[in-house]
Amino acid sequence: MEHLQPFFDQHTPRMAALADQIWSLAELRYAENSSAQLHMQALAAQGFSITSPLAGIATAFCAHWGDEGPVIAFLGEYDALSGLNQESGALVCKPSTESPGSAGHGCGHHLLGTSAHFAAIALQAHLQQSGQKARIRFYGCPAEEGGSGKTFMARAGVFDDVDVALTWHPASFTGIFSQTTLANIQAKFIFHGKAAHAAQSPHLGRSALDAVELMNVGVNYLREHMPSDARVHYAVTDSGGLSPNVVQARAEVLYLVRAAQNSEAAALYERVCKIADGAALMTECRVEVVFEKACSNLLQNTTLNQVMYRAMQAIQPLPARTDMDMQARLYQATLTGNDIEAVSRPLAQVLRGQVPVVFRDIAPYEPNLHETIFGSTDVADVSWVTPTVQAWVACYAFGTPLHSWQMVAQGKNSLAHAGMVMAARILTATAIELVEQPHLIAQAQAELLQRRGGKPYVCPIPADIQVPVHAA
Repeated sequence: MEHLQPFFDQHTPRMAALADQIWSLAELRYAENSSAQLHMQALAAQGFSITSPLAGIATAFCAHWGDEGPVIAFLGEYDALSGLNQESGALVCKPSTESPGSAGHGCGHHLLGTSAHFAAIALQAHLQQSGQKARIRFYGCPAEEGGSGKTFMARAGVFDDVDVALTWHPASFTGIFSQTTLANIQAKFIFHGKAAHAAQSPHLGRSALDAVELMNVGVNYLREHMPSDARVHYAVTDSGGLSPNVVQARAEVLYLVRAAQNSEAAALYERVCKIADGAALMTECRVEVVFEKACSNLLQNTTLNQVMYRAMQAIQPLPARTDMDMQARLYQATLTGNDIEAVSRPLAQVLRGQVPVVFRDIAPYEPNLHETIFGSTDVADVSWVTPTVQAWVACYAFGTPLHSWQMVAQGKNSLAHAGMVMAARILTATAIELVEQPHLIAQAQAELLQRRGGKPYVCPIPADIQVPVHAA
């Protein structure tokens, strides 16, 4: 990797500026038009060929370079989260004057996509210098947050000929993403009733809002009778209007159902649908179910995890800089003890009772430790199609929670940029080892077949479900 140091030095300012631009755009799922264009233009300038749109998704694309050797894919994301608009550098929750709308990068995807982009062009530089052969692909993947863009892409077969896929996720610590994740299904339940004057003729009305409330009550009773690792979340997205003297004729609730396996998520979703039917029956409303998206549970790949872990150990740690530590200390002071404890507990072995301001170590990788993150990611669907590996990389003050205003506020800080570059170096080093030792790719592919138990990938999104258009 030493031979690439001048390349990283040369391109770091440009990559940091790209990440900052995408931070400021803060575009939501399937509406990341400007963010995707910025990536495509920059990759085309480096000699990559661009295929866009991809899988029928306007903001999905593939940038590819090389015509021989294994297909090495980097997965990039660039979508933001609704309701997390935040002033960069502010130490209180404060709306931003830089970015429009209500969205913000509370999961660091402005860094995620840019770092994967950086790794793709760094691997290209290595291959040009070394004469080694590989086919590089950067997949622009929209709508990870609530849209399952990669699942739609996997359904379309865009990853079918990929040999290995590499990605990462910003965090407040560095280590292998060695946990499994939950499968999920998201659907809208739209209740249609009948409007009436709520005082003079309430008997003539049929309240869609009552149906939503009864459905929520029914699901709350279901919680006692579902697997302990399952989760059901909801948001009332249409309460039927602002007039209490009108019986609400239409109301809508959005449900997200999670479970350990696709089959378990599907079974739990069917139970939720039956509760919706019951709520409609009780209120004499009609219920319309709109299946929005789904994603699978993540399949780990020990072979690739070990390659990436070696790359992590060989990469220089985050630099010890006074300005970086000072910024991080200010943000850590805004966190609760529970925030910090949630990150500290799994890292007790390396922390040894000390809570850092900036995490500069590498969390130990334990291949036989099977843990679950009770969240979901559409990277999981890629992991069923091709061997996939991910890293966590420290870009924020230690303890910073995902999906928080503190994460958005730190998104353009020096630590965020340094972590982004470190992630690019880890991804590049992992890819180089795989190119130089192709037997590791074959070993990873054999492991995937074993983990699937001989079963093919079956997309959890039915074939007739269309990709949402500007579904922000």
